[in-house]
Amino acid sequence: MTNAEQVTELSVPPSDAEAEAWRAVLAAARDADLPQLAAPSAGEVAGRLRVPPVRGRSVHWATEGGVASLLLFTDGSNDHTAFLDVLTVEPAARRRGVGSALWQRVREELLAQGRTSVAAEVDLGGPGQAFAQSLGFENVLPMAWYVQDVQEARERLGGAAPAPGYELLCWPGLVPDAWAGAAAAAHGAMDDAPNGDLDQQIQTWAAEHLHAAHRLILARGGALTTVAAVTPDGEVAAYTELVLTDPEGPRALQYDTAVLPGHRGRGLGRAVKLRMLAEAATRHPALRRIDTSVADDNTPMIAVNTALGYRRERAAGYFQLQLEG
Repeated sequence: MTNAEQVTELSVPPSDAEAEAWRAVLAAARDADLPQLAAPSAGEVAGRLRVPPVRGRSVHWATEGGVASLLLFTDGSNDHTAFLDVLTVEPAARRRGVGSALWQRVREELLAQGRTSVAAEVDLGGPGQAFAQSLGFENVLPMAWYVQDVQEARERLGGAAPAPGYELLCWPGLVPDAWAGAAAAAHGAMDDAPNGDLDQQIQTWAAEHLHAAHRLILARGGALTTVAAVTPDGEVAAYTELVLTDPEGPRALQYDTAVLPGHRGRGLGRAVKLRMLAEAATRHPALRRIDTSVADDNTPMIAVNTALGYRRERAAGYFQLQLEG
């Protein structure tokens, strides 16, 4: 039996045994490639495998020593493309055709669904980059991961920064209905963030889309907090989101941070991030580090992060492949 024939699609929903085998592959690969990051928890992995995404349909495959997960967009504007969320081979199974077998199944699914491109987030300098480039993927959006030490940042920066003329609001979980429309509109400020040559259309946000995206995080067992700078007339001028995929774990992900064009140059990016830092330390006492990714071209956000004590940890990129039948 060939490696490709041994690749099987996971049950829907995946069994406990399938989820644990998946987690073991990710943990072994992370320990070898990114030992500074904690291994994913069982709850985090089970949530991602069992709770379907908002913007599309996921397909998960596994074989001895390797796993793959593909997100097929079905949001109406990106139905031509997809995102390769995972293609991971544990160290003991590498250079045995496992990755190639998984990719063969992924590619078959992409073509069967009429997709003309696929993207993946790849760390530079590791086995993922070499494998992606061997398949013809190109880095269309250079970026990097930055990390903030929570305790060190709090000791150095102190409390939240003032935001004269604005009120800073904090929303654990879902954004309240009264603010959901304004918060969704503020997500449009991300439209001018660097996107390179990525073959994806920016999502149009409305209150129901925002709540759906946030419910997904919570349904998968994660914790979400949003901090917003709001004006007296009810506009969300700036916001930042923090997600813990494991609410009891030591690591968080800084999701979007955006400032609307008419409110830039007033320190609002720094203000919402500092307030978030204080909130996170209180709500999640086990939290030790916050990770965020920023495109290399996004110099304003890099400057804000640097001032807040983020340090560049590793280079990465969105890699993309144009498919041919």
